[in-house]
Formats: sequence, C-alpha cells, structure tokens
Amino acid sequence: MPDEPSWPTVDGDEVDREPPTVQVRRPDPPTMRIKAPVPAKPVRVPPKPASPPPPAPPTEIKSEPEPVPEPITEREEPAPPTRRRKRPFVVGAVVLLVLALAGTAVVGTQRGWFDATPAPTTAAPTPPAPVTLSMKGVGGEGVPPTAAGVRAVLAGPAANPLLTPLAGLVVDPVTGSALWNQGETTPQTPASTIKVLTAAAALLALDHTSQFSTKVVRGAQPGSVVLVGGGDPTLSSLPAGETTVYPGAPTLDDLVGQVRTKGGQITQVQYDVSRYAGPGTALGWHPDDVPGGYVAPIEPVMLDGGRGDPKKSDTPRTATPAETAARALAQRLGVPAVAAGVASPGAEVLGEVKSVPVDQLVENLMQISDNVLAETMAREVAKARGLEPSFAGAAQAVRDVLTEHGFDLSTSTIVDGSGLSPNDKVPAKLLADVLVAAAKPDASDARTAKLRPLLTALPVAGGSGTLATRYAQWGAGGRGWVRAKTGTLTAVNTLAGVVVDVDGRLLVFAFMSSSPESDFDRVRGALDEMAAALRGCGC
Repeated sequence: MPDEPSWPTVDGDEVDREPPTVQVRRPDPPTMRIKAPVPAKPVRVPPKPASPPPPAPPTEIKSEPEPVPEPITEREEPAPPTRRRKRPFVVGAVVLLVLALAGTAVVGTQRGWFDATPAPTTAAPTPPAPVTLSMKGVGGEGVPPTAAGVRAVLAGPAANPLLTPLAGLVVDPVTGSALWNQGETTPQTPASTIKVLTAAAALLALDHTSQFSTKVVRGAQPGSVVLVGGGDPTLSSLPAGETTVYPGAPTLDDLVGQVRTKGGQITQVQYDVSRYAGPGTALGWHPDDVPGGYVAPIEPVMLDGGRGDPKKSDTPRTATPAETAARALAQRLGVPAVAAGVASPGAEVLGEVKSVPVDQLVENLMQISDNVLAETMAREVAKARGLEPSFAGAAQAVRDVLTEHGFDLSTSTIVDGSGLSPNDKVPAKLLADVLVAAAKPDASDARTAKLRPLLTALPVAGGSGTLATRYAQWGAGGRGWVRAKTGTLTAVNTLAGVVVDVDGRLLVFAFMSSSPESDFDRVRGALDEMAAALRGCGC
C-alpha cells in the first residue's frame, strides 16, 4: 500500500433525541485513541417519498446482551407536543478518523478509505453494515470538485420537501470557493450548532492547556470551610475510576480527602458562587429544560453538570447545583450545616482539584452537545476578556473574539452559548466560515492552529457522540466519512461539519432547516442524506 498523505504541520429543543455518546479523547499527535461506541437502536427514519432501488442484503451485527442505554440528547427540544432537544484533525500531523460500529466492537482492519459498499438510503429499517476503523491523512491534494458537480449531487437531496425551508453552504477550504449555496447569509435559529461558535471563541481566547479548579478554603468563622466555584461543572460525584459523561473529571472524593487532611474540626460548609453573575437561565429557555435534563442553572461549581445520574447525558438536573454540591461535600465530611457564603481574600486553601484542559473540555462539549459545559466555557471567555461573566457578557465575549479574528457577525444574534434559546440567530455562512478556518490544510491562515481541535471534536457519523446512531438508514454512505455538529429545536434542524469526498477532498458544509415537520427524525435523516451526497461526489 502506498504511503498515505497527511496534513501539513500547523505550528503553534423540543428535544432532539440523540444516540448514546462515545467519548472521543484527543491524544497527542499524530495518533488518536477512540473508545468503541455503545450499541444503540437505529434511529427510526421513514423512507423518502421516491421509489427506492432494491436494498442490498444487510450484514448481520452482533450486539451485547445487556440492555440498550438511554440515548443521549442535546436538548434541543422533543417534537411537539413534548419538550425540547437538543465532535479528527490534530495540530501537526492531522488525521481524519474514520469510525463506525460492528455491534459493540470496532473492526480493526485497515482498508484505506472506507470502502464498504454503501447501503441503499431509502431501504426499510435494517441494521447498518459493519464499518472499519481506519486512519488516513487529508490534505489539499484531492481533485477539487466543481460547483456544477456539487450542485448536481445536491439537487435531489436539497429538494426534499421535508427540509423546506432550507439554507446552507458548501465550501472547499483549500480554495475558499463556495460550491453550493442557498440562503446562506440569512440568519437562522442554529440550535446546538451555535456550539461551533462557542467552542471556536474558547479555542481562540483561552490557553488550550489551561484548567479550571474547584477549591475548598478555610472560612472566616471557626470551623467553617468554603467551597469555591472556579468554573468547572464536571466535578464528579463518583469514586475515582468510575466514568461520568465527562472523561477525566476530578472527583469530589479527592477534594474531601485533602480537606480531611488539612481542615481540622469542621462544623459548617459554605459555597461561593461569586465567580459568575446574573441569572442562571437564559432568555428563551423553556421551563422544562432543567427538570427535563437538558441543562442546569449556570453556576461556577456543580457536580456532574447538575445531573441526577452522572452517567447519563439527559437526566433530571438540580435547580440549585452549587448548593447541591456543597451538601454532598458536607455529607462526606460529616457536617450538617450548609450555607451560602463568600471566601475571604487569601484564605488558606485546604483542597483543590482541576478539570481536564480547555481543548479536552471543548471536545467533550461538542461530542455530547453538553449545554452546561458550553455555557460555562462562554463565561470563561467573558472573564478572560474582562467582561461580566453572565449570559450577556458571555454572548458579547464570543462576538468580540470571533469578530476580532475576521468572522462576520454583523447579522448574528447570540443569546446563549449552548443554542437552547430559539432567539439565537446566525447565518449558515458564519458556521461554515469558522469550520473553513479550522480545516485549512496548511499554515496559510493564522487562525487554523488554534481552531484545529474544533475538527477533532466533531462527532463521527455512525460512530461517536450525537451522530453515533445516525446514518444507519438515510445517508448510510456517509457513515465514517461525515463529521458534524448537530442541532435540533422545535421546527429547527441543523448540521454543520466536514466530509471527505471520493476523490479525497475535504469539504465543509452547513445546512439549516426550519421545516415545521413534526417528525424530526425524518428531517434529520434528510440532512444526513445531503452530507452523504457530498461524500459520493467525484465531481
């Protein structure tokens, strides 16, 4: 087999019920480790209206006997009348990871670019064929597609009435040329694809290696200690070695052990949330979002993102995350009294634990579309910019950082960092522009080195994160080739990411549908067909 090309070195909702998440960790270049995804039920997507060709015989997939876990959603919203729903390229030798499932195991055979025969996209629901895990560099050497060719392959999928109205853009990041466009400059509700902007602002404004801490300091009153929030919502309530939805999260047990060693006799635990300001929920968020499990009020200290079940993405959240964390700390210290308080300047630190670095937090929030993590990252950008760490300050900080780096936000409205608010409005062109800057194959764009982790963070179609069980029926040809951020709210479905076509050319796309179709599975399937059509483009 000939040597494979690699990227040139770059120095430096009504709830969208998403599939079970596979945590993808971003290791040191040039290799990457990926955990096999959890088995899940295929997404139910009715066939397209057109008469389909006879389906190819499916490959049997063996599954583990244990029960299928609950799917992970992004809270972008459930379809009416219920409520809402909602991740590889490495700096240096960049690689595109091609991933999919074979039951509960990943097939380890190297077969170059994914060469399994695509299943008919309009076939009746059947288990997807196994997909290999392989790794190959993607540069700018692939044959560039033509605008006419891309328009031709998208003509059918884009005309699907399920997507009407549809806006979008397809770009060749090597040349910067638009290959297909439709209403791409008109602001639309992005739902969770706005996390592309939040993550980009964090990568541009923050040191990728910085970490956020949670501390316990000695209180002003005898016997009191203060739990001080430092912006990390991932603190784990589980024992060391047990994984939550946040891989590598620090543990409360670690913090407790340090405090027991240095704290002496403790009679009261206080909690300090002064790091953040303003209300805990944003304009436009639905009252059911917290009890429904899509988000918790944003405070600078919490356990497991405020979840009742640390191992499930969407599980009922506490309305008082900081107090809940303080009570858990107090319980483990054997202290009955808990109260709000403020740490004294220079107070003795009795214990401190830290989050994983910023680039890994970004990967985590993109993979599972974590709303709490997105909002806290936006607030940390605000703090780094000297702005108020509130919803308003965070939105302004994201705007300022992206604008200063050459992105046009003149027509955009940003209310939150997660996309839960239907009041967010951004054009497809902005989403595509950010991804194009991240996807440049060389150092010609000064922004690329900082933004590259944005691409490694995108979920893999049929393989990881919020795309783990998509591309099983509609868009099956895109399994393992498409990487994208999903977004769903009531009457909103969006998809923005990258795909490698059959000629080895990487393309960036952003598709935004405001279809009133109540079956969002069908709309998402239609968007998946569009991305898969780009994969088949030798045009």
